[in-house]
Amino acid sequence: MPSLSSGLLGDLDPTSDRAVFRQIADQLREAIDRGRFKEGEKLPSEAELVEHYGVSRMTVRNSFSVLQGEGLVHAEHGKGVFVRPRPPVRRLASDRFARRHREQGKSAFIVEADAAGSHPHVDSLEVKEEKASQDVSTRLGSVRRVLARRRRYLLDGRPVEFATSYLPLDIARGTPIAEPNPGPGGIYARLEELGHRLDHFEEEIRARMPSPDEVRTLRLASGVPVIHLIRIAFDQGGRAVEVCDTVMAADAYVLSYQLPAT
Repeated sequence: MPSLSSGLLGDLDPTSDRAVFRQIADQLREAIDRGRFKEGEKLPSEAELVEHYGVSRMTVRNSFSVLQGEGLVHAEHGKGVFVRPRPPVRRLASDRFARRHREQGKSAFIVEADAAGSHPHVDSLEVKEEKASQDVSTRLGSVRRVLARRRRYLLDGRPVEFATSYLPLDIARGTPIAEPNPGPGGIYARLEELGHRLDHFEEEIRARMPSPDEVRTLRLASGVPVIHLIRIAFDQGGRAVEVCDTVMAADAYVLSYQLPAT
């Protein structure tokens, strides 16, 4: 890492009404955005910043807290503060559910992991029949009970999302969909084998801060939001055959879309 005296960071503006710790955070943020500090690189230590700016350790810590709250950096106990890696997975909405992937025996998650050069893994798998919530029931056309498939997805050992699929029992009960491993291509391949040829998907997406349970499940660092996505799969007869409720670590994904011009 270049020395701070080499122009890596600037000086404080004593005439500014902006708090000193925020000025320091601004300079560190700009240095990260300009690539002066690379992904995974350690930021200057508290001692170095104290000496460079002539401020207290608490002021420097407050600056780090601002950047952590923005999800730009993460702290490792006893090691320092590091620039957080950019999202490794590009989730291409227009391609991820293409039939050719199912025909090749690949689920959307495996396709995306392959493109990112990462090793995919699924754990915390639970499959059971249960009463549908009011929201799920409405989205599936007023069904009373569903088959729920809960799982957590990992890339290179890191949890990046967890999802629950809800399927009408009259479709899923007694089929490979009710098995822990539904087979090549996942549940969408099985749905099509059962005669429910998929026609289109609808997705609702919002960003929010995680709940305590989500922080634990995804091992999220402080300040990292989640992407909450609800998807409905429709067959060619217009029936909703699955509702998938997914929570993703926002620092693990780029959501990419292709939109028609007309």
